[in-house]
Amino acid sequence: MEYRILGKTGLKISRLGFGGIPIQRIESADTRPLMLQLIENGVNFIDTARAYTVSESYLGEALEGIRDRFVLATKSMSRDKESMARDIQISLGNLRTDYIDLYQVHNPSVQQFQQVLAPGGALEALLEAKEAGKIRHIGVTAHSNEVFQMALEQPWVETIMFPYNLVETQGEELMRKCTQQNVGFICMKPLAGGALEDVSLALRFIAANPDVTVVIPGMATESEISQNLEAVCDNRPITAEENHKIQAIRKELGTTFCRRCNYCAPCSVGIDIPSMFILNGYLTRYGLVDWAKSRYFTHAHTASACIECGACEERCPYQLPIRDMLKQVAKGFGG
Repeated sequence: MEYRILGKTGLKISRLGFGGIPIQRIESADTRPLMLQLIENGVNFIDTARAYTVSESYLGEALEGIRDRFVLATKSMSRDKESMARDIQISLGNLRTDYIDLYQVHNPSVQQFQQVLAPGGALEALLEAKEAGKIRHIGVTAHSNEVFQMALEQPWVETIMFPYNLVETQGEELMRKCTQQNVGFICMKPLAGGALEDVSLALRFIAANPDVTVVIPGMATESEISQNLEAVCDNRPITAEENHKIQAIRKELGTTFCRRCNYCAPCSVGIDIPSMFILNGYLTRYGLVDWAKSRYFTHAHTASACIECGACEERCPYQLPIRDMLKQVAKGFGG
C-alpha cells in the first residue's frame, strides 16, 4: 500500500480510503469484518457523514478497540454554529470516539459557504471544537468548481473533497492548486456514481494523478475491498489501447449522467429520480429491456409523472437538465 501525507494535516494515510456510504445497506454486524480486512491490507482512511443515516453508528460499533488504527473523517451539512456544534457531538457519540481526525463542511452551495463563514456560522463551531480537541483538522467537500475555488482561498481549509474520475476532470486545475498550497485532495465519485463499470481502469486512472492524495470508493463487501485494493495498487501505466477506451467512455456518457448523489430529492410528486436514470441505463446501455421494464413499472411514480416544477434542477449540484432527461426516460419506457 502506498501512503501519502494529507496536506496541511500532516496525517499519513493510505492511497485507498474507505467510502462509508454503501454500508447503509448492510447489517451493523457485517461492518466489523470489513474494518479488519482494511487493517490487514494497510488501508487506514475512513470517510463517512452525518447524512449517511446509520453509517457513523455502524462504524463506531465496528471500530471498538481498533479506532486508533484509522484516520477517521466525517462531515456535516449544518451551516450555522449551533447546528454544527450539535452535529459534532452526535458524530463523536455515534463513532464512539473522543476525537475525529477530519471534520468537513459537507457540500455547501456558494451561498451556504458564505453562511458558514459569516458571524454565527458553522466555522465558529468547527474552530472551537478544534481548539477543544474534539476534532483535529477541518476540510470542505464540494461539487462545483466555484465552491472548490472558494475553499482554496480559506487558510483554515486543510483538505478538499471533490469528484474526479474518467469523465469528470473539470477540477484538475484546482487539484494542482491543492498540491501547490499543500491542501489534501480527497477524490470522491471515482466511478462516477456507478456509471463506470471498469473499476480497474477507473481507479488506475485516478491513482496515476499525483494531485490525488486519497481515493475513497464506497465499499460494503469484502470482494469490493479486494477489487479496489488490486486496482489502486496496480502501478501499470495507462496504455494507448486503454486511452482509446477512456475516450469511448467519455463520448458515450458525455456530461449528462446522474451521479446518484440524491441531492435532487425529494421530488414534488414522489419520483425516485436516480432510480429512473439507473434503470434507463440498463435499458439503453446494456440492452436489458425486459429486466429494466419489469423493475421500472414497480415504481409508484415513474418518469412520466414529472410535472416539470423544476425543484430538482435547483438542487442538482451538476446542473443537469433533469426535466428533459426524465422525458427521455419516459419515452424510452413507453410511459
